[in-house]
Amino acid sequence: MQSYALKSSNLPYIQCMKENNRFRRILLNTLLLVSLLWCLKSAELLFHWSLAWMGIHPNTPSGLVGIFTAPLVHGSLEHLFNNTLPLIIMGTMLAVGYPKVWWRVLCLIWLLSGFGVWFFAREANHIGASGIAHGLFFFILVASMFRRDKSSVAIMMIVFLLYGGMTMTIFPREEYISFEYHFFGALAGVIAAFLWRSVDPLPPVKPYRWELVNEDDPVIGNEWQQGLEAEQQSPQSNNETEKS
Repeated sequence: MQSYALKSSNLPYIQCMKENNRFRRILLNTLLLVSLLWCLKSAELLFHWSLAWMGIHPNTPSGLVGIFTAPLVHGSLEHLFNNTLPLIIMGTMLAVGYPKVWWRVLCLIWLLSGFGVWFFAREANHIGASGIAHGLFFFILVASMFRRDKSSVAIMMIVFLLYGGMTMTIFPREEYISFEYHFFGALAGVIAAFLWRSVDPLPPVKPYRWELVNEDDPVIGNEWQQGLEAEQQSPQSNNETEKS
C-alpha cells in the first residue's frame, strides 16, 4: 500500500515531465524548420544564387511554382529576421495547442495563400513567409473565439500581445510589402479555424471545491432548495387547475 501511495503521489510530476518533454520536442522541430530558411538564404548570399524564380508571379504559368516555394525565399536578411521569431513562436504554440490539426492548418495556409496571391495580387514578385505567419496568427485568434477553453485562450493572449499588429498589416501600407500575401494568409487561417476548431478535444474542466461539496449555506441553510422545489411544483399545480 505504501508503494502504491508513492506512485500515486508522483503522477502529477510524471505528467508535468511528459508535457515539458513534448514542448521541448516541438520547439526543437520548429527551430529546425525555420533554420532551413536561414540555410537557404545563406547559400543564396554565399554562392550568389538568384532565387527570384521561386517567387509568385501572378497570373503566369511559371509563377505557379511559387505557390510551393515562395515562403522559402526572402528579399533580405532583415526580411527573414522579421519572420523568424513569429514563425518560431506561433508555430510552436500551434503544435502545442492543436496537436492533431497543426499540419493541416499549416498546409492549408501555405497553399491557399499562394493560390490567392497568384490569382489576385499585383504584378510583382511575391516572396517571404509572412503570409504563413499571418495565417497562424488568425487561426489561433479565431479558433480560441470558438473553443473558449483555458488553453486556447491563453495561447491567443500570448500571441496577440506579441503580434496583435498583424490585424492591421493585412491592409496595404507600403508599396514594396506584399499585403496580398498577408491578407490571403489571414483568410486561410480563418477558414482553417472554421474547419478544424473542434478536432482537438477540449481539456478537462477542473471543478472548484465548492462545486464538489454539497453543503448548505451557513446563512440561509437549505431554503434555496425549498425555493427551487416550489418553482418546479408551481407549473404542475397550474396545469392541474386548468384541467379541472
